[in-house]
Amino acid sequence: MYSRKQLQQLSLRVLEPRKFIQVVLGPRQVGKSTLIKQLLGSISVPYLHYSADNVAGVGNTWISQCWEAARVKMKLEHLPELILVIDEIQKIRQWSECVKKEWDSDSFHDIPLKVVLLGSSRVLLEHGLSESLAGRFERLVLPHWSFPEMRDAFGFSLEEYIFFGGYPGAASLIRDEDRWGDYLSGAIVDATIHKDILIDTTVSKPALMRQAFELASCYSGQQLALTKLIGQMQEAGNATTIASYLQLLDEAGLVCGLHKYAIDEARKRNSVPKFQVHNNGLKSIYCNATFQQAQMDRALWGRLFESALGAYLVSNACAGGYHVYYWRNAQSQEVDYVLERRGRVVAIEVKSNQEGWNDGLTAFKQTFRPHGAYVVGEGGIPAEDFLGMDISQLF
Repeated sequence: MYSRKQLQQLSLRVLEPRKFIQVVLGPRQVGKSTLIKQLLGSISVPYLHYSADNVAGVGNTWISQCWEAARVKMKLEHLPELILVIDEIQKIRQWSECVKKEWDSDSFHDIPLKVVLLGSSRVLLEHGLSESLAGRFERLVLPHWSFPEMRDAFGFSLEEYIFFGGYPGAASLIRDEDRWGDYLSGAIVDATIHKDILIDTTVSKPALMRQAFELASCYSGQQLALTKLIGQMQEAGNATTIASYLQLLDEAGLVCGLHKYAIDEARKRNSVPKFQVHNNGLKSIYCNATFQQAQMDRALWGRLFESALGAYLVSNACAGGYHVYYWRNAQSQEVDYVLERRGRVVAIEVKSNQEGWNDGLTAFKQTFRPHGAYVVGEGGIPAEDFLGMDISQLF
């Protein structure tokens, strides 16, 4: 079984003396549960593993019951330490308050019970971590799979990664593209919207959210005003509603709307969005072309190529601690992606073929004097290298 690099990082943390709650974050189908299975099978520390998947909606007394079972096991078996793992923690109402109470109780009574929590990044980041559990946890962000990971684990070529994206559960299905598409639509898109977003968020028009997702995914890598997006929808909606839905879809690891880079924060927020999927497979299922047809269509392949690089950037943004934008000026000079991290700015231009030179990078450098400016693709950093690199090295 293939092991991601985060396994070693988490192993080192749980083998340390009890210090922090370990929180594993990431969107659906990136391997959070598999990572924990590998962890528990590779260390000798006793553990108890619970999943809230089958007890969704119950009160947080369930967490206390799991916690007490771990304490009893430690006491009866005279264990010097034990790991308590709770998966899908976000499905328990008011989970963070209960975790805080139990963790603080163990700290007061010097009980060396270690805790690992798993759940969606959207719910965990919004509810509890920064407030109830401040100072008590460490995050481990599990992003979508990179090209080197899909290549080494499943034999993906660069072209296959650009089209099919980085979902490990769907890797064995790519020779049957209808089946592959059904898997992404059901196991990822439907499951994320209905089991992650709608479970604790009031959405007045779920069908409208689904339409917004499909259209935004179809236009991934392209700029499109929300008013034009709304004009293509079958159900009525307004820009404020669609923007809020896109925010939820972004936090769930599906698709986002990138703002235009500007010094003024207000101009960033009020700009026309550039849509970007977090995993390029989500664009491909709506492009109305097979893998072979897409490669033959130069314009379509160029859009898929740019979207794949953008997907790698946005899916690693949380772990890398940077923000992703695009840039365009009044003269239609543009830069595909602009990264900002701790006051430093990096510009990235994507070139999928021998197209003419875009002077957007030159204009951007003259205007903003970024820390770095790079071309990815033809004449620059090879895509196969970029799609596996540590983006923080660019800063």
